[in-house]
Amino acid sequence: MKKYFQIFIVVFSSAVYSQQINEFRFLRYNDVISIDSTNQNFYYKIKQIELSEKDKAFLFFGGENRTQYQYFENENWDEANRDDDGFVLNRALFYGDLKVGTSFRLFSQLQSSCSISRLDPNPLEENPLDLHQLFFDVSVKNLTLRLGRQELYYGSQRLISVREGPNSRQAFDAIKIMYQGKNLSADAFYSYYVRNRFGNFNDKFDTDTKLLGLYTSIKGVKYLKNIEAYFLNVQKSESTYNTFSGQENRNTVGSRIWGTYFNWNYDIETAYQFGKFDRKNIHAWTFSINNSFNYMINKRIQKIGFKTEYISGDKIQNDGSIETFNPLFPRGAYFGLAALIGPSNLIDIHPFLECQLTQKINFYVDYDMFWRASENDAIYQPNGAVLFESSNSTSKKIGNQLGASFEYTFNKYLNFTLEGTWFNSGNFIQDVSNGKDILFTASTLTLIF
Repeated sequence: MKKYFQIFIVVFSSAVYSQQINEFRFLRYNDVISIDSTNQNFYYKIKQIELSEKDKAFLFFGGENRTQYQYFENENWDEANRDDDGFVLNRALFYGDLKVGTSFRLFSQLQSSCSISRLDPNPLEENPLDLHQLFFDVSVKNLTLRLGRQELYYGSQRLISVREGPNSRQAFDAIKIMYQGKNLSADAFYSYYVRNRFGNFNDKFDTDTKLLGLYTSIKGVKYLKNIEAYFLNVQKSESTYNTFSGQENRNTVGSRIWGTYFNWNYDIETAYQFGKFDRKNIHAWTFSINNSFNYMINKRIQKIGFKTEYISGDKIQNDGSIETFNPLFPRGAYFGLAALIGPSNLIDIHPFLECQLTQKINFYVDYDMFWRASENDAIYQPNGAVLFESSNSTSKKIGNQLGASFEYTFNKYLNFTLEGTWFNSGNFIQDVSNGKDILFTASTLTLIF
């Protein structure tokens, strides 16, 4: 039944594509819908319902479905983790958005994340049905108060993201005050992380993981274009770095400069962390550069770029400080959909190329080279958990990763992506595991409405 429903939506969406303007945003509560009031077709009626003309009250609906096939060869660098058939992950999101004038809104979103043929799925892959977002906004002029379960998304997603790559997006139970001016915006928030659990409607906020902060953004700055500055505090009842575990109270101060100058795109970010981990003082930092250049071939936009970053690791295990950088809540697929390693104790050099082959087909290729920043620290998973302890290996080389993908956009409602990743194991991986090279492939069909 679900299959036929999806086919119906695709055909239906194509039919109405030229008749209305629907701008779908990455954060669906920011969707922009502009429909000709004289066009009373079926899609219009289910997308936007007028509840009160006098109060300007409208009820909006929308959703998306992502079906993804994945295959690993030598998952976790071990040929024993063998799955010859691969597996399917499916994520469905559906929202309802009640808006009354410009002063009040109530937004709710359901999420269903399911797996088929996945061996031992985790809660990010198998979370059948849950309330992903439920919040209300009260707005007065340039200020908005938002209270409830919500997605948080800031800057380049290096520290706070919606975790788009994995099968379940992440949310927070939060209170947030937002200011939006012409060139200045600022958010102050206090939140608890919502932990995914197996089962239905049982995702609860984690009292052991608290996040609060202030994030500001200034646009139109002379020479620099855009500047972001932030202060973040995370408190966890227990964290683990390499071989040490303990209570963590960590502060992060940072800044990001980004913009476009003619055909040159630049994105530079740095952050410093301090606080307490168990009885140790925290002194960690990161610096990243993401530069690219746009050029035209046959009236198609092409991009060649270079990224690099240094993310600190712990230098001496038994002293009174820890230098391991905590990436907080980053996008899950930080170095590609395969999501093999995370952004802690890492040096990364990353050239890439993006090609617009036709109006609907894009091609991407990138090459990552990874080293440990400190040979006395572990490497970590994208969620911050320890992947491999430092053990007795003195090698810093983690490995090299080649990734490529084709993206075909049928229209704004339907998109298909085919991608692959090859990870060539370095000396450290070979020292601490079976060290097999990893091959990963995936195909993704996304329907949005």
